[in-house]
Amino acid sequence: MRVAVVGAGAIGAYVGACLHRAGAEVGMIARGENLAALRADGVRVLSPRGDFQVHPLATDDPEEIGPVDHVLLGLKAYSYATCGPLIDPLLKEDTSIIAAQNGIPWWYFHGLTGPHEGRRVETVDPGGAVSRVLPPRRAIGCVVYAATELEAPGVVRHLEGTRFSIGEPDGSDSARCREFSEAMIAGGLKCPVEPDVRRDIWIKLMGNIAFNPISALTGATLAGMCRHDGVRGLVSTMMAETLEIAGALGCHPDIAIERRIAGAERTGEHKTSTLQDLEKGKPLELAAMLTAVVELADLAEVAAPTLRTIGALGDLLEQRTAAPAPVPAGAG
Repeated sequence: MRVAVVGAGAIGAYVGACLHRAGAEVGMIARGENLAALRADGVRVLSPRGDFQVHPLATDDPEEIGPVDHVLLGLKAYSYATCGPLIDPLLKEDTSIIAAQNGIPWWYFHGLTGPHEGRRVETVDPGGAVSRVLPPRRAIGCVVYAATELEAPGVVRHLEGTRFSIGEPDGSDSARCREFSEAMIAGGLKCPVEPDVRRDIWIKLMGNIAFNPISALTGATLAGMCRHDGVRGLVSTMMAETLEIAGALGCHPDIAIERRIAGAERTGEHKTSTLQDLEKGKPLELAAMLTAVVELADLAEVAAPTLRTIGALGDLLEQRTAAPAPVPAGAG
């Protein structure tokens, strides 16, 4: 099995290293100091489950990798529309694209039967710009439950979790999902093939939609937000509104809000990815995690007043801290 990792950052390099260790032929696309480190020393993974080091192909030229069976997309969602030059040389007729992203994916309504089947989510696919680069027919849904950090160029620290839930947008049991799942499991990861991957999307999103913008606005860690009674109540309200929107669109995650908050609290003094991006002067990813959900609230005719309020504050924060989006190959 041949896999290309486009954006060999913390998650991309971690998954690519695990797949390579299990025998998959892996090519990683990166740039700058990270690329230099990957070429010189490979990927070094530091993990409570055991450290290891592998040496997959690393390049900034996708032509050097060529067509593959699966593309693991480790870029931020705001880079998708411009990543065509990195993706096109990797594709053959049946290549799948597995995006390890937070929030609402560009393919959300692809393969979903009902009144909104095939609808475009403008926030994450404006004018179809992303779908032209990443055709929804190629998409395999992926929800990341692992936490990693790029500690240094070429060095990934695995903090916790090994689960990557995947699934076809239409809920079918496909050979391509089974193949990727088996390779991930062989690499020491959990990779269940879910019949309803959107359920996992909403469960993960319950945390992202509340903790990520609040952390960016306040500078607080996960445990810090959970310990503050008022903020804990705000998080609960945002989660309840999120579940209402999901339900109005036909998805009903069976998880209690308090359980979801308690899980975040156990993570401890951890900074969300949005807060980390803010501190590093990088663009934020709130469009997929919050703005797109407000768009879906409009579609489903759900009021969601708290999400709209935090969304407005997050939008203002992004405007005030706006920086040019990084070149796609630079994710990592």
